[in-house]
Formats: sequence, structure tokens, C-alpha cells
Amino acid sequence: MPKLTVEGYAPVDVPDGKRLVLAIEHDAKVDILHACGGNARCTTCRVEFIEGEPAKHTAAEQERLTARGLTGVRLSCQILCDHDMTVRAISRLEGSGRPDPGGEPAPEITPPAVWI
Repeated sequence: MPKLTVEGYAPVDVPDGKRLVLAIEHDAKVDILHACGGNARCTTCRVEFIEGEPAKHTAAEQERLTARGLTGVRLSCQILCDHDMTVRAISRLEGSGRPDPGGEPAPEITPPAVWI
């Protein structure tokens, strides 16, 4: 089981292959945003990796980060937990002024992952 550490929270074991956005929210109990429902459209689920950044990206993640001019961050909705990771949750519900974090992301990566 991969170990997920979100900065400022206790490490948790997460099921292998679970979407990072869901592991952060459900397992680590961190109020991460996912305004588009985890579909690589809004970038509110972005995280900064402290350790264990995956080498591969989905085409959707790469396109969205490039379109927004974002560097040094990743979209947690486009990452699977398949090894130990330590991240900083950048966009949180607390202090955002939003009524909720967004629609519940599906268990599988959406849009369907094309790995690059």
C-alpha cells in the first residue's frame, strides 16, 4: 500500500491505484478543491510535490497546465497513488469562499488517461 503524506497532516496508507485527489480528500481528510469534478479542466486540485512526484503525466494534465501557464504543480485528479508520495495541497476549501469542494471525482481518471 502506498503511503500518502499531505504536508501538515499525518501520513496515511491508501489503496494502490487510487486517484490522488480522492486519497487526499477521503483518506488524508484534507479539504482539497476539485471544482470541475476531477476532469482536468479547472486546476483547483493542484498540488506541489515534496517527494515522490510521478514521472508520467496524462495528456489532459499537460494540456491544462500548459494552457494556464502553471509550472511546479500537478493536478491531483490526474495522478494515481502507486508509490509513496508527499504533497502540499495548494487549493483548499477552507478560505476559498466556495460552498463546497466541487463534484465528487469518479474513481477512475477522467478524461480517460493517455499517458505521456
